[in-house]
Amino acid sequence: QVDMVESGGGSVQAGGSLRLSCRASGNAATSAVMGWLRQAPGKELEWVSFIARRGGRTYYTDAVKGRFTISQERAANTIYLQMNSLEPEDTAMYYCAAGDGTSYPLQDPRAYTSWGQGTQVTVSS
Repeated sequence: QVDMVESGGGSVQAGGSLRLSCRASGNAATSAVMGWLRQAPGKELEWVSFIARRGGRTYYTDAVKGRFTISQERAANTIYLQMNSLEPEDTAMYYCAAGDGTSYPLQDPRAYTSWGQGTQVTVSS
């Protein structure tokens, strides 16, 4: 069973924009937090942004602040990541994830219990 389905990745030139979408179902749809993490070639998985589903508070890693915006359609169990002013350093596989953050801080990938299959974002210079 796939609990989270992402879409919206692709290839753009530096300075361009992309919008990622992720729809949760099953247990993932009841999670307290949903977010985006990414993994670039040869690098560790890192958190990008997450949103508290109740209240809608948002958090961003410093590298994307001011350029990326996370949002949700709570009734549709869907989150989005609007990515503007993309840079080659943003090239990575982006994963949607859901969790409750009860055992690990939400910046830690281990905090997430449901994952999507990933969508590739490639930014060329």
